[in-house]
Amino acid sequence: MKAATPAYFPATLRSFWSRAEPVLRADPRLLGVLAAGSAISGEMDVYSDLDLILVVRDTAYAEIMASHVDYPARIPGLLSAFVGHHVGEPRLVIALFADPLVHIDFKFVTPDALARRIETPIVLIDETGDLGKLLAAGTASWPNQEPQWFEDRIWVWFHYGAVKIARGELFEALNFLADIRRMVLGPLAARRKGRDQNAIRRIETIDPDFASRLQATASLYDSEQAWSALFAAIDLYLELRADKPPSIIHASAEQAVRTWIAEERKARR
Repeated sequence: MKAATPAYFPATLRSFWSRAEPVLRADPRLLGVLAAGSAISGEMDVYSDLDLILVVRDTAYAEIMASHVDYPARIPGLLSAFVGHHVGEPRLVIALFADPLVHIDFKFVTPDALARRIETPIVLIDETGDLGKLLAAGTASWPNQEPQWFEDRIWVWFHYGAVKIARGELFEALNFLADIRRMVLGPLAARRKGRDQNAIRRIETIDPDFASRLQATASLYDSEQAWSALFAAIDLYLELRADKPPSIIHASAEQAVRTWIAEERKARR
C-alpha cells in the first residue's frame, strides 16, 4: 500500500524522497517506511532533515544490521554515513546526501518496536497494510520528566557549573550553560506552553518572549559574563519551577549553592 508523500515536505526532501522511495519499496526485507520528527507536526522547512524509520522483517533484521551503515549507499547521492553510537543509538545511521544537500537519518527497527514509542510517525510506505494497524494498537509517550527530576539534580548541576567558572575552565562552563538550556530550561519552557519537553527545539517559535530572556544565559569567553549567565539561569529555573513546583524543594541545597556562587564571584572580581 502506498501512502502519499506529505505535501508539506520541502522541495529538498521531496527531491530526496523521489530517489529513495523506489529503492526502499523494492527491498523485500522491509515491511515499510515511516517518518518521525518534524515530519509528524509538519513544522518543516528547507533546512529540515528527514528522520526515516525502516521497519524490517524479523527474519531479515540480523542481515540488515550486519552492514546497516552501508544501506544509505543504495540511494543515489550519498556523500557520507555513520552509525549513531555517539547518541547511544546503534540502530541509527546518519547520512548526508547531495543534489540537494540534505541530512537523512535511517533508524532500523523490527515491528515490535512500534508498540511503545515516544511519538507516532507518519506512514510513507506500508507494503502489507500492517504498519498502520501496529501504530494504532500501540501507544506513544514522550519521556517528559516530572518536576522532582529537575529539582533533585539542579543544585548539584549549578554548583558544578560554578566550579568550572571559578577554576577558569571557561570552555567547560560554556558547555555547561548550553546543557542547562537543553536539559532544564528548554524542557520547562516547553512544559509551560503545553508542549513535550524536547530539549531547546524551536523555543524561538514556541515562546519568543522566553527565548529573548534566555539570551541572558549565553556567554562569550569571559568569566564575568559566565557568572552573569549562571545567575540568569538560576533565576529562570526558579521562575519555571514555580509553574509546577516539585513535592520536595531542596531549600538547604539551594541556599548553600547560591551563597557559595555569590561568594566565589565576589572573590574573583
